[in-house]
Amino acid sequence: MGPLSLAASASLCCLLGTLALAGGCPAACVCAGTDAVCNDQGIASLRYMMDQLPKDISVLQLSRNNLSTLEPGAFSSVASLQSLDLSSNNISVLHVRAFANLSRLERLDLSGNPLLGMPVGIFSELGKLTDLVLSDVGLYALSTDLLQGLTQLRRLDLSLNRLTSLPRGLLGGLQELTWLSLAANSLHSVQRAQFEHLSELQSLLLVGNPWECDCTLVEFKHWLEWMLYRGGQVDALECSLPRELWGRDIRAVPAEMFSHCTRDSSLPCFRAPDGQEPGGDDGAADCVRQRYRAVSVRRAAATVVVAGVVCSVVCVMMVVAATYGCVYASLAAKYQREKKGKAHKPPSDGGEEKDPEQEEKSELLPDVARETEVTAPAVEVVLSREVCV
Repeated sequence: MGPLSLAASASLCCLLGTLALAGGCPAACVCAGTDAVCNDQGIASLRYMMDQLPKDISVLQLSRNNLSTLEPGAFSSVASLQSLDLSSNNISVLHVRAFANLSRLERLDLSGNPLLGMPVGIFSELGKLTDLVLSDVGLYALSTDLLQGLTQLRRLDLSLNRLTSLPRGLLGGLQELTWLSLAANSLHSVQRAQFEHLSELQSLLLVGNPWECDCTLVEFKHWLEWMLYRGGQVDALECSLPRELWGRDIRAVPAEMFSHCTRDSSLPCFRAPDGQEPGGDDGAADCVRQRYRAVSVRRAAATVVVAGVVCSVVCVMMVVAATYGCVYASLAAKYQREKKGKAHKPPSDGGEEKDPEQEEKSELLPDVARETEVTAPAVEVVLSREVCV
């Protein structure tokens, strides 16, 4: 082979090497097929590295690096991504368009990052996302619209955070959700209405929260029982308050323990992020009164009114009966006295004469008194007016 052929071969090798480098894999990653593994490489920026990845990459692992910020369109050059692992970095700032152009993404893992917040709309372009991991990212509050647009989401991990409550509507659009973890947060209570629409939910993790098993959890307890009845799984909801229920699973607490609760007692009484009741001491007292009030104040008031009316009617009837009895006894006593006096009076020569006054008094007696004269026993009973006084 002549010098010209050797020079041509060398040039061809250099050209192939350059092309392979341009369309190959960054030095900090290991690429195999459509997977790129870039874990534990101390990567602090994605600005130049992303351009070196193959365009058809579908799985990208960037776990345990030094990433701190995700700029807008950070992954736009790899629009075919289906799985993105950013766990255990130092990411604290997420731009609202950090995941722009990732319409095919199905799995996103942001666990183990000290996030300062989650901007609303950050997941708006991830319509095919089915698995979202936000575990151990320091969240203490969530926006109602944070998960808006994730209609295909099936698994959501919110464990190991500092959540004290779940805003209404947070899970509103997640009809396909089958697995949800709220474990190891600071949740005191949740509302049944936040879960009723999750008809596909099969597994719910609740352990590790300071649950207060009072009236605010009664309806949620009923929903948990219904979920178990249809074949779902719940790890445990252990009570921290009241003291007599400490450590007990609310599902094992008899329903009679909550017979004093109202059906709407789970509505207000939220806590601030620091765990304090709203409104200071007065607000806390109102919350306690609300959680342990009677079954229905209006029903109790109506019962008192009805009972009072019934008692009044009964009392009036008793007074009328007593009055009638006294009048009857008085007339009967008068009749007996007159009869006795008539019996001791000697008969006249002209035969027995009817006393006009006696006849008039006899007409005043009711028919019942006359019947008494026929059926009365031989023993004389003398009643006086003083008996009825």
